Amino acid sequence: MRAVVNGLSVDVEAWFQVGAFERVIAREDWPGLEDRVERNMREILDLFDEAQAKATFFTLGWVACRHGPLMREIAARGHELASHGWDHRRVFTMDRKAFGEDIARARKAIEDAAGQQVSGYRAPSFSIDQRTPWAFAELAEQGYAYSSSVAPVAHDHYGWPEAPRFAFHPLADADLVEIPVTTAVLAGRRLAPGGGGFFRVLPYGFSRWAIRQVNREYGRPGVFYFHPWEIDPGQPRVARAPLRSRLRHYTNLRGMAPKLRRLLGDFAWGRMDALAQREAAALAPAAGRAAAA
Repeated sequence: MRAVVNGLSVDVEAWFQVGAFERVIAREDWPGLEDRVERNMREILDLFDEAQAKATFFTLGWVACRHGPLMREIAARGHELASHGWDHRRVFTMDRKAFGEDIARARKAIEDAAGQQVSGYRAPSFSIDQRTPWAFAELAEQGYAYSSSVAPVAHDHYGWPEAPRFAFHPLADADLVEIPVTTAVLAGRRLAPGGGGFFRVLPYGFSRWAIRQVNREYGRPGVFYFHPWEIDPGQPRVARAPLRSRLRHYTNLRGMAPKLRRLLGDFAWGRMDALAQREAAALAPAAGRAAAA
């Protein structure tokens, strides 16, 4: 039996751009803060080379226009560049016009920097949900092939619990595919083991069990994500951030890289654009049957 190829992704943003610090670090202060993206990204690229894994890097336009050589190196090493928006504004804080301008600006910056076409998008903090019914229509109108912007769980910062767990067409009149971040089911509850803080803080065995559940019991690919700052225990500390935010952000940074090595060795991984193509092909027969009915 062939191994299910899961989607491997990195949300490329600096430590000072995360949602947890958005109320204590102003955007106008970003240019004066220590930028550790390049240092962290080179470690990640080497880690992926070591594991012979290809990935998708959902990148902020703000980062791409400041790190052109790095963007080109990501592409040259065989990875996909995709959009994470311009400056990490959550989708539900914008209207459709502002969102359209945000994703168009980010896409141009990434494509200009990398010399690679952008076909995928991930909303900052998985912020496409029931409050943003226009977001998928805007992505489709701008020609995006896929999105990975939905977390089908209940969470204090994000989540759309009613959304499908696996890939779906969010629009009846467009080919756009939404590929939600991985969830697992335990005692009837949806859990979010697909990366980020959950992966860092909880024992590795939890994430391994969850991805195996998705691969073996459902025969479906998982989607895993993390951030460059999560492998960087030497990053600056934001002392004035709320305690809960600091605990979420800084816990187990030192243990992240070893965990990633185990994850990369235990499962098969690939780019999100390739996964989106496979999921679109799998959805096509179901769409045909629905149309015939």
